[in-house]
Amino acid sequence: MRARPVDAPFALTAKESNTDRIQCLNTRAERAGLSRGMTLSDARALRPDLITRPADTPGDAGFLRVLARWAGRYCPWVGLEDADGLVLDVTGSTHLFGGETGLIADMRVRLMRAGLETRIGLGDSRGAAWALAHFGEGVAPPQQPLQALAELPVAALRLDPKLGIGLERLGLRSIADLTATPRAPLARRFGNGLLLRLDQALGTQPEPVVPLADPPQYGVRLTLPDPIGLLEDVTAGTARLLAQLCDKLKTRNQGARVLQLTLRRVDQGSQQVELRLARPMNDPVSILPLFERGLSGVEAGYGIDQLRLSATRVEDLAPTQIASAIRQSQTEDVAALITRIGTRIGLENVQRMLPADSHIPERSFILAAAAFSEAAPNWPPRRARPLRLFPPEPVAGAGPVPPVRFRWRRMALRVAAQSGPERLAPEWWLEDENWRRGLRDYWRVETAQGRRLWMFHTPQQPGWYVQGEFA
Repeated sequence: MRARPVDAPFALTAKESNTDRIQCLNTRAERAGLSRGMTLSDARALRPDLITRPADTPGDAGFLRVLARWAGRYCPWVGLEDADGLVLDVTGSTHLFGGETGLIADMRVRLMRAGLETRIGLGDSRGAAWALAHFGEGVAPPQQPLQALAELPVAALRLDPKLGIGLERLGLRSIADLTATPRAPLARRFGNGLLLRLDQALGTQPEPVVPLADPPQYGVRLTLPDPIGLLEDVTAGTARLLAQLCDKLKTRNQGARVLQLTLRRVDQGSQQVELRLARPMNDPVSILPLFERGLSGVEAGYGIDQLRLSATRVEDLAPTQIASAIRQSQTEDVAALITRIGTRIGLENVQRMLPADSHIPERSFILAAAAFSEAAPNWPPRRARPLRLFPPEPVAGAGPVPPVRFRWRRMALRVAAQSGPERLAPEWWLEDENWRRGLRDYWRVETAQGRRLWMFHTPQQPGWYVQGEFA
């Protein structure tokens, strides 16, 4: 469900040098006197009813790239402009939309349908388009950009804020004021950068648009002259595709995490075999055996005439040294084992233990999917802990030291040796029903019957419990 527009001053904030500042704001917030870069405390002093949310900078960057791909319907040259804009070189494509005005109208309607509030400017130069998009909107007349830019402030030239303040102190508040001032004094006082920005806006200095590079597509296809149906033939075709795909991955030092094999039959039906890997890999010899289970369930029908293999998810590989080749081979063997088990029960169900920052025994580790986490190289040093941990189970007995005899799990046990105590205090900042009794004094107890137990005593509410068992 799409969220409704906020009918109040609204802003996105980001932390800069331990200070929350406004990064983006809506029209109502601008009309209230707020601006980008203002501290959040100053903004709330002006408008106590300001609604704020933390900015998602990586998410915004990803969305802007998606929007750039959409903008390719208007022209092939689409680039990024700052952190919140796009720049398009529509030279030669405006006639496809009924002219410049028609192109802007079509773009505006489609963006409004998507719930986006945008500002669009169009001119002969990149600088003129930027100035109109940020301070005026509209279309600059051909060959006459100054006619549309004259009344705009000097900030529309993409100047450094300090430089803009210096110009305003001299009474040069608009672009028309700059063009009416001799260039030599401006260059001596403010440098050639000011005149360069002015010439770029007026179109006398070229400023090309650098389009976004298309992301690499990792996909290979094999069309067969005669249909195949045997498992050996399908495996051989997959091996050929894997070799080609892995060569592409190696050129960019990347590895595949998810592979998708599409098998097209002669009846135009298709089947897909997806392989999710425990770690990024680009070795065809290691990957091919992992396809065995998926390929064995393929129904060839009247035959398969096309195979397509694509890497739908790739990740960068860390540089490896020759000296660590043996260690890398062992890591790949473990990853292959995790992948084989994961294809049967799911990668999320193959888990490993990772250390956690807690002195409470049952909280000193977490379970994480082995395919999406790295093994901890060194666990922090801790006292010996039992091989098996379970919820505390009460036993009969009382006193400050372990009872000589007690019953546990319907067994009569007698203490042969003991060591302790090790006192653990509850983590007061976390709510835990099991630790409501307060402090625990842990003991290692060896019984005459051979049981090696981990027991604790609660001084506040005297009682003995068994929580673990050593090997």
